[in-house]
Amino acid sequence: MRIIGGWLGSRTLEAPPGLATRPTSDRLRETLFNVLAPRIEGAALLDLYAGSGAVGIEALSRGAARVVCVERAGPALKVLRANLARLGIGKNFDVYAGAVGAFLRRGVAQAGFDVVFLDPPYDAETEYAAALGLLGGAAEAMLSAGAVVIAEHRKKQSLEDKYGALARTRLLQQGDASLSFYQAALRL
Repeated sequence: MRIIGGWLGSRTLEAPPGLATRPTSDRLRETLFNVLAPRIEGAALLDLYAGSGAVGIEALSRGAARVVCVERAGPALKVLRANLARLGIGKNFDVYAGAVGAFLRRGVAQAGFDVVFLDPPYDAETEYAAALGLLGGAAEAMLSAGAVVIAEHRKKQSLEDKYGALARTRLLQQGDASLSFYQAALRL
């Protein structure tokens, strides 16, 4: 794996060993950041089920002002922290070691996220509904006005069009993977 663009472009990243963590491919990450390009500069990004931290590191490299990664798996956390240390990233990048649901339920103090990316293990299908449900409900206060929430999932797996206040606005498919883009309904 490598960082595709920005000030860390072409630097390599380690991935956790084994099949428990499935890193977002370079190609899919490039597609994701091509779509996000107009909104990533100065953005606050929340990377849920962060694994190696590739999405968060890519965002920081491309100009995100703040990144928070949430991961609970020990081997993935070890690799994520090693990637940050090797790249010399310390500022504007926080790692929360714990479950995504717990972070979202009590993370309202971490408000103002412009972009949220979630990529649970494909085998944990219930995590999609749980995380998206919280982001479209109780944790919606964590999102800035106009925030986008992106879920990476299997092409064959269909996610709901709505999760509380979140509504799908776009679906991109590439190979066996899909990216579902959600935005919150306008608050009146």
